[in-house]
Amino acid sequence: MEEALRALLQGSSAVTALVSADLINWGAHPQGPVGPYIALLTVSGIEGLTMQGATGMEEFRVQIDCCGPSYSGTKAAARAVKSALHGYRSGGFRLIEHAGSRDSREGGSNEAERLFRSSQDFIINWRA
Repeated sequence: MEEALRALLQGSSAVTALVSADLINWGAHPQGPVGPYIALLTVSGIEGLTMQGATGMEEFRVQIDCCGPSYSGTKAAARAVKSALHGYRSGGFRLIEHAGSRDSREGGSNEAERLFRSSQDFIINWRA
């Protein structure tokens, strides 16, 4: 699922018009430019199960953080991500649903270097 989700975002022209495809990564942003970037984090994952055994389905909650030096650019990237993912169904993705959003600003002592963050949670129903 991880590779397919990253590839889906990297293949979205709306997303990559705002954030370079090589700055869409799992876990953390690599050292280098200050932004904008997108970090993907798995919050939880469960395997489907019935009384007859495993269903082959998995459900993940994935947090996608869009970060950047300006609020407007960060929100534009977050909107592009939501547009690309919410309601998506294809391949192993049975359904991707937007489950919530929140905005914040990263900590630090230098106000000018603090990045804006727009975090979104997505519920991903996946069949490998």
